[in-house]
Amino acid sequence: MIIPPANRLEHVQEYYFARKLREIRSRNAQGEDIINLGIGNPDMMPSASTLDTLLETATQSGNHGYQPYKGSPILRNGFQEWYLRTYGVQLDPESELLPLIGSKEGIMHISMAFLNPGDQVLVPNPGYPTYSSVSRLVGATMIPYHLSEGQQWKPDFDQLETLDLNPVKIMWVNYPHMPTGTPPSDELFKKIIAFGKKHQILICHDNPYSLVLNDSPKSILAYEGATETAIELNSLSKSHNMAGWRVGVLAGAQSYINTVLKVKSNMDSGMFLPAQLAAAEALKNGENWHEERNQEYAARRELIWKILESLQCDFSRNQAGMFVWAKIPVSMDDGETFSERILNQAKVFLTPGFIFGSEGDQYIRASLCCSQSLLKQALDRILSSQLANV
Repeated sequence: MIIPPANRLEHVQEYYFARKLREIRSRNAQGEDIINLGIGNPDMMPSASTLDTLLETATQSGNHGYQPYKGSPILRNGFQEWYLRTYGVQLDPESELLPLIGSKEGIMHISMAFLNPGDQVLVPNPGYPTYSSVSRLVGATMIPYHLSEGQQWKPDFDQLETLDLNPVKIMWVNYPHMPTGTPPSDELFKKIIAFGKKHQILICHDNPYSLVLNDSPKSILAYEGATETAIELNSLSKSHNMAGWRVGVLAGAQSYINTVLKVKSNMDSGMFLPAQLAAAEALKNGENWHEERNQEYAARRELIWKILESLQCDFSRNQAGMFVWAKIPVSMDDGETFSERILNQAKVFLTPGFIFGSEGDQYIRASLCCSQSLLKQALDRILSSQLANV
């Protein structure tokens, strides 16, 4: 290589799933027929009205130009009505909502907007790997805070209080939690808000799973004092079967939104208008549509539970979201070894928990984004292999 890469890439690796999916594609091309239960890629369709709106508006000649950096007013109003209806949170669509090209984009924008090199960031372990990688990319110092099964995968605030928190600028939280599926509670959000206010830390709540197999959707912004210290990312990817559409939103106080907008307006030129208008239509999906999606996920989860039971894994049935997090058998050294064994012996891929942090070493994660017929095939493969006798 003639031109060396930037120093910021020294501690950032290629996303695990990018490497693993490339391997699975290569092995499938050679005839292995691997069933992928690893990634949360929704396989069901958006609502019919969403698709109709996209098709109709995409054929209109005036809808193909650059759009406002703050997004279409129609989409912002759609998010405003959705937040009020879903979470009971009143937001100003003009100043407290910022549509994004996916919430993953928002993680980078927030980090660039608020972090200086050397600032510290509290990152959950286990947690979404992008929180860590983006923190490194912007030159911040990542401080993992450990979540454990014994603590019900919730922050240990007593332990956090023993740290020097003065350099900490941001704390990433995510409930329903990925990868463990831990649902939120009123008490938890109140504690997080109090912690952020006490130590002047920006709480960044990532909330894409709130409508998936979760009886009580919550927003951290619904709690007293939240807007002083917290912002929230949300997304249509999981809740509305629109992962490839790249439509998300950042919600919070005007001052925080405006700070992030300074970064965003220098990084993109707006979202395709028909996608925004279709997303606004998707936000109108009724309770029946969401119930039908969750009924399908619930049926798939029953099969995932059978798969995990056949592998002698332990897991909680009180998990929200589109994954099941499970502890591996005591006879296995770690989740990666177990995952590779399942892959090679049964041609079924389950995500090893180590990719979410060291606290995930003894766990694996299974995705519900696979048809019931394929899940039954995966179960049959495991039952007919030696894996059922781990």
